[in-house]
Amino acid sequence: MASSSRYQQVIDEFEAITKDAEKVQLETLKKIIELNSETEYLRKWGLNGRTDPKSFRSCVPLVTHADIEPYINRIADGDKSPVLTTEPIRSWSLSSGTTNGRPKFVPFNDDLVASSLQVFAISGSYRALLFPIMPGGRSLEFVYGSKQKRTKGGLVASTATTNLFNSAEFKIAKKSSQVFACSPDEVVFGNDSRQSLYCHLLCGLLYSNEVQYVSSTFSYSILHAIRTFEQVWQELCIDIKEGKLSERITEPSMRESVSKLLKPDPELADTIYEKCENMEKSNWNGVIRKLWPNAKYIFSIMTGAMEPYLMKLRHYAGDLPLVSADYGSTEGWIGANLDPKTPPENTIFTVVPNIAYFEFIPLHEESKLDEPNEANGSAQESKSVGLTEVEVGKAYEVVFTTFAGLYRYKLGDVVRVVGFHNSTPQLSYERRKNLLPSVNIDKITEKDLQISVEKATQLLKEENVELVDFTSSTDMSTEPGHYVIYWELSGKMDENLLRKCCSVMDESFADAGYVGSRKAKTIGPLELRILEKGTFRKILDHYLSLGAVVSQFKTPRCISCNPALFDILNNSVIQRHFSTFLS
Repeated sequence: MASSSRYQQVIDEFEAITKDAEKVQLETLKKIIELNSETEYLRKWGLNGRTDPKSFRSCVPLVTHADIEPYINRIADGDKSPVLTTEPIRSWSLSSGTTNGRPKFVPFNDDLVASSLQVFAISGSYRALLFPIMPGGRSLEFVYGSKQKRTKGGLVASTATTNLFNSAEFKIAKKSSQVFACSPDEVVFGNDSRQSLYCHLLCGLLYSNEVQYVSSTFSYSILHAIRTFEQVWQELCIDIKEGKLSERITEPSMRESVSKLLKPDPELADTIYEKCENMEKSNWNGVIRKLWPNAKYIFSIMTGAMEPYLMKLRHYAGDLPLVSADYGSTEGWIGANLDPKTPPENTIFTVVPNIAYFEFIPLHEESKLDEPNEANGSAQESKSVGLTEVEVGKAYEVVFTTFAGLYRYKLGDVVRVVGFHNSTPQLSYERRKNLLPSVNIDKITEKDLQISVEKATQLLKEENVELVDFTSSTDMSTEPGHYVIYWELSGKMDENLLRKCCSVMDESFADAGYVGSRKAKTIGPLELRILEKGTFRKILDHYLSLGAVVSQFKTPRCISCNPALFDILNNSVIQRHFSTFLS
């Protein structure tokens, strides 16, 4: 009863701040400006003490990360003056680097910790009322801390999740939740992700009947974990039966912490072994439900770039509900998922109005004016509107001003307003704003690519073959240039069917520039390149070697100007097929 009232209190507080979101936004902007009014950045734009939205928008420009990078570099190099924030930057968060080829440095401070915990508490309360969790139970979390770097100025730089996990506030909140992670901290913060993953799986099996939910930052990490489990389950059973950790775990602190949990348990080992023998025959259908029978749900970011993995995740989950996590980025949070029973593809995020000051740039979808204009190279944009001024049904680019020193920052995400919760908008995530590289006058988005691939993969069911992963590029070495889509498949397929898949993808691109260019033969037929098994694991390993972490990894959907990835892909091609579709 006490836990239930605690959750209801959080929900009541959220209801209160969403009833007059416009007032909350005015107060939030005022706090941010007053807190940082003496910074070099805000003084530059001549606000002169004004904190109203009209003055703020007319004086301070919209920016991207590239615009503020010089300020960030100065702070990273040791500038102690109030450049972006009055309070010192606590540390740096690093983006994954899988989108633009290199990680971005993003300010991280106490306010980001507070907003993270607020969003987690809101969505967690709604989840707890729908899926009651046993106090003292366990969570199986496939999460990984990143290696910490130090900038020239001595500040620590790591992933946003690592910064959060390391904060005292997060550790206190985690302990008060009364649900404990299966894995010790030494596993989460280990230096070898392969060893950490093995130990995550082992610890999860040791607490198999106590696990209340399975989670990761991105759903890719859960798929990666179960695919690894398929290869190592017999070794894990030996560890449990003998009570001795595999020699593959060589990190001393990780080995010591996990070994303390082990004791010979032949009965548990035999039970797991029998389950796995049976599941191996059914291609591991429902493996998560069967190994962790008391789990209530699987929780992870499942929208956007993670949507292509949903089919396989459902195969592994069995009847276990999939719950999409909240909407945020390395730069900060936007909204919470208040309806955990909604399928991930239809997840709606409710904006939390006091964690940042939000603006939205209306996008002209019909002519794709959210993208660079050919005539002058600049982006044609409407003026931004405030949080409560958005209209249901319309698409917008998200802009926010945070307590961590980002002012009118264009996040690059396209969202659609689907309704309101009290007076704060509810959003569906649509896509990243950036396009794939153009061949001619085409404007293909990552979402367009995803839809095209999904349509083609319906044909794979005919031969019981799955798409492991995919990416794309453009090939300008031919005349005319054309798009290339790379597939890694779980098994062999008939070549005629693969050619049909290629044609379906070509035909599925609805962008007017692409369709017109195909008709005019200024874009060549789409090419499908089939990769040998394990290629996308090589891409993951490449990013890990550069300091990325598994839990933050997102497969890049387009390879552009990255020689290392081109080498991995093109050295792994085993078949090539061209579309026969005539536009």
